[in-house]
Amino acid sequence: MNLKMFEEFPILSSTKLELKKIEDRHLQELFDIYDNEKVFEFCGIIPKHNLQTVSKMIGHFDRDYQKKSRVKWGIFQKSQNDTLVGIIEAMDFNQKVDMVTIGYYLAEAYWGKGIATEAVHMIVKYLFEEVAINRIQAEVMPLNEPSKKVLLKNGFLKEGLLRQASLWSGKGIVDLEIYSYLKEDYGASK
Repeated sequence: MNLKMFEEFPILSSTKLELKKIEDRHLQELFDIYDNEKVFEFCGIIPKHNLQTVSKMIGHFDRDYQKKSRVKWGIFQKSQNDTLVGIIEAMDFNQKVDMVTIGYYLAEAYWGKGIATEAVHMIVKYLFEEVAINRIQAEVMPLNEPSKKVLLKNGFLKEGLLRQASLWSGKGIVDLEIYSYLKEDYGASK
């Protein structure tokens, strides 16, 4: 795994989407995402109902990037005048086995439109082809059917259920399904 992604913030682009850094000018769109309880029903994230709190988070995103612990991309829809519609992130880098965990969530108005599927496709391609990751994984709450479909459409395999395996903010101790995608599987599917 090379960590060149931490030399300069990576911008990923497709015909419909752009994954790039979230900046102060995106505050209202970011607040609209974090202020919605439904967005975080199946995430270990507590919704934020204070604009100032969300404003500080933008600085936290940058701090985590500078510490090389997490890359948090904004998902921007090109046809919507470059509107921030969600977040996708790579975290928990394990250089010993070239592994990373991904997570993602969208503003409710953009659910069911294929955006998460495309964003995951973009990050998978980038992580395998540019960063030389060997294993990408995602942890999903068992009731989160839409997220499972996104992963399966992108070539991930369900590995199993970890019972009462993690403490998630606002959720307590939760069961998690683990999905993974290996570089050898990615290469075979091309």
